[in-house]
Amino acid sequence: MKQLSSTLSWLVDAAAETAGANRLLADLGSHLITDGLPLAGGALTLEVPHPLIARRTWLWRAGNGEVIEALGFAPEQPFAMPDMVGSGDAGRRWLTGLAPGPIHEDTIGTRPDGPTLSWIGTRAFKPAEADQLREAARFTAAPLAALAARATLTAALEAYLGRRSAARVLASPLRRNTGETIRAALLFADLRGFTALSESHPPAEVIAALDAWFDRIAGAIHAFGGEVLKFIGDGLLAIFPVTTSARSACEAALRAVSAARVGMAHLDIERRKQGLPPLPFGAALHLGEVHWGNIGAADRLDFTAIGAAVNLVSRLEGLCKPLEQSVLVSEALAAETETPLVALGTHELRGIARPCAVFTLAEG
Repeated sequence: MKQLSSTLSWLVDAAAETAGANRLLADLGSHLITDGLPLAGGALTLEVPHPLIARRTWLWRAGNGEVIEALGFAPEQPFAMPDMVGSGDAGRRWLTGLAPGPIHEDTIGTRPDGPTLSWIGTRAFKPAEADQLREAARFTAAPLAALAARATLTAALEAYLGRRSAARVLASPLRRNTGETIRAALLFADLRGFTALSESHPPAEVIAALDAWFDRIAGAIHAFGGEVLKFIGDGLLAIFPVTTSARSACEAALRAVSAARVGMAHLDIERRKQGLPPLPFGAALHLGEVHWGNIGAADRLDFTAIGAAVNLVSRLEGLCKPLEQSVLVSEALAAETETPLVALGTHELRGIARPCAVFTLAEG
């Protein structure tokens, strides 16, 4: 009975437990070197389920064990250049710069568009060594499939829930009444006149307008450390959890909404040039405690934030139109920031027992 090499034994017994595809590549390269392969570097490329990224390539240098990553963006992304969307081009180009020899490349699995595993040696590979690399690629299919399944689940949850919420879901039982009370700056925002826009424009234009709006508001939220918890029609709810201080969370929320206003102003200029109506919006900010976790039916859960603070921020946003302001700030958040604000008086909020002192940004 033929005994498996140390590389193949590791692939069968332990490789599926590695932390990710980057570590799989590095550990596989190290095992192959131990088994006598003259490797200078390797590359692993695979497609990934992601709204923006089409494929990821990990690049391993044998000399220092370093692993770096190259991303291939989906062709429809505005920032995706032609050389950023090729299947394995990034890996091949990088390997060519490591050593002068020919590149050995194998497709993992049976699909022609499956993951690719590429190696370059300190010298040309002998036929027996090339056979070893092909065999290693064949044995890599099973652990890589396990890692890809975990990565797919994580990517899907992050795309639909956000990074923090996805991590919380993965770490918790899939049951109701699991969650925690956290303190956070809350941001609730939606478009003005969206019903009229929907009734007077074709669905494709409405969807394009929604996507452009969400790109700007969600992009600003993520840029300043917040997380979108939920899209609600033409609106959204986001949180900036208090991790170091309430002040830093509140300042981040204010910077995010200010950035979104700038982004929407530029978008409206472009829309007017195209003969399209502007997209006015309202946003409210508040600081409070929320329950962050699972709610829903016994077999259909939602992961979100609920509580009095969520009710208040949504009601506060409803005052944007009558007060003719695009941004409103509650007294709780105003008390935790040094950003200049303008007082707009105390107002009753529908369904909220206590009147709320309301502020807006000083620049308008």
